[in-house]
Amino acid sequence: MCNRHNPSLNPPVRLPLLGTNIGIFFSALFNSAIIHINIPLSKLLVIFSLINILLVYYLLNRYYKKKQSLEIEIQGLREKINILNTENRQENKNKIALGEKIKRYNSLKEIVEEIAQNLDSEYIGDDLAAIAFSLIANNKGTCSLYLIDNQTQKLSLFKTKKEDKELIIKAKEGDIFDFWVLRHASPLLIQDIRKDFRFDLEKIETQHIRPISSLISSPLISNHNFLGILRIDNSIPGFYSQDDLRFLTTICDLGAVALENGELFQRTRDLAIHDELTRLYTKGYFLEHLKEGCKRGLRQDITFSLLMLDIDYFKNYNDKFGHTSGDIVLKSLSRTITDFLKDSNSIISRFGGEEFCIILPSYDKTSAYKIADKLRVRIEKTKIVLRKKETHVTVSIGVASLPQDTSDADELILKSDKAMYEAKQKGRNRVC
Repeated sequence: MCNRHNPSLNPPVRLPLLGTNIGIFFSALFNSAIIHINIPLSKLLVIFSLINILLVYYLLNRYYKKKQSLEIEIQGLREKINILNTENRQENKNKIALGEKIKRYNSLKEIVEEIAQNLDSEYIGDDLAAIAFSLIANNKGTCSLYLIDNQTQKLSLFKTKKEDKELIIKAKEGDIFDFWVLRHASPLLIQDIRKDFRFDLEKIETQHIRPISSLISSPLISNHNFLGILRIDNSIPGFYSQDDLRFLTTICDLGAVALENGELFQRTRDLAIHDELTRLYTKGYFLEHLKEGCKRGLRQDITFSLLMLDIDYFKNYNDKFGHTSGDIVLKSLSRTITDFLKDSNSIISRFGGEEFCIILPSYDKTSAYKIADKLRVRIEKTKIVLRKKETHVTVSIGVASLPQDTSDADELILKSDKAMYEAKQKGRNRVC
């Protein structure tokens, strides 16, 4: 039996509790209860077992709550890491895109220099298409440059750059996308043709043999003058961005100025080498061409002939009908000669006054004589109306050939001139 009144006879009990400090505390409490409080040991063990269980439950509950809290915190940190990684990737993409944008716009100086070096529309158009196809399309898909035909005022396919070299572009005068840009005079971006409500998909499919899903297009406008359209398309949806369209528009703005300058230069050049009245070549340009032709003929053993033509009794038309009528005769004769020789690759010049010179490439003296006589007959039969009166003119023509007559340009002119005067002396309206 346990001696409740003699503590020395009851050794202290060690309770198996979780936690060292808590175990020591409850062990001391248990021994105190046995010694000082008259409570049976069995009951005390039950009480302290329950306390132990509650304590274990409390500690486990605290542990799992802490663990859950930590897991939630870890999830939050992982979400923040994912967001930061996404932002980092986006920043890298933006950095790359910005680098490409800077690279593009840094190239504008080179673009300006490149298209400004030439005033020839052929070179300018080729440069514009090549620049857009390379810098924007990355040499993928198709790039088309359409220019306005001054006579028909319609679009005309001028230059193309294609990923597929064998590809044939059917729309030589543009399609519904080009007509849209022409009508609105504004840039066009299509991310996906199948989702764009502005255009009839069935009509698109009938117009094209190549698949088109996305495109960008911009008008070429300078001083409110619509010059054409530069367009890039691709079979992949979403291939082009708004920034691509902005850059294409910048290129088109520069290109439009270059093309207009080229046209002005061409007009100035045409005025310099063409006679204002007849639109035939001037004497100076003709002589340069003749000298070059003679040099090339000697080097490459090429035959060609020179016709010298003069209107018979031209002074009589001026005296009878006035000088204005003389201009009408010259214009009419120029049109007749040009129309008659349009398939001969000939070079026709107003040589001075009522004289004309014609170079016939690859014609020997015999064939040149025959075509000169046919020309003479055509001129004689052509009706000219002067002051409401119908009249006709005749011409005298002299023929000389290289190398049969001479190898020198000046001497070739003298010989054809001499032959022409011989025709006049023999009665005019003939070929010698």
